[in-house]
Amino acid sequence: MENQTVITVEALINASEDNVWAFWTNPEDIKIWNTASDDWHTTAATNDLQVGGKFSSTMAAKDGSFSFDFGGTYTKIRKNQTIAYTMDDGRKAETTFTKKGEQTLVTTVFDAENENPAEMQQGGWQAILNNFKAYAEKY
Repeated sequence: MENQTVITVEALINASEDNVWAFWTNPEDIKIWNTASDDWHTTAATNDLQVGGKFSSTMAAKDGSFSFDFGGTYTKIRKNQTIAYTMDDGRKAETTFTKKGEQTLVTTVFDAENENPAEMQQGGWQAILNNFKAYAEKY
């Protein structure tokens, strides 16, 4: 893609890399934390965590007004370290998990799409990551 905008979001999680990895990759956990706001939820999630494997989640407004599927194919998996994938629309993303003492830094770098402003996309992805942080730190 020409002149692709790349966005970075990150959060320092007060949890071990093993727990962070498990919560990030388990479909049952994904359905709980994968939301940017209280008026949305994830109604379905699948995850074939291997190179060439596919993942998908269905995100929906709780009032039933809108839903969409978000998915892709994994291009790199290094347990507790890196997950890279190509989204179904061809954009790339990579999430890294970096041990910081008793904490884990989760950083996602992704290609922006062209329909919404980059700031809106960054805000949405950051909100989901913040929700993940809150979820992971409960356990």
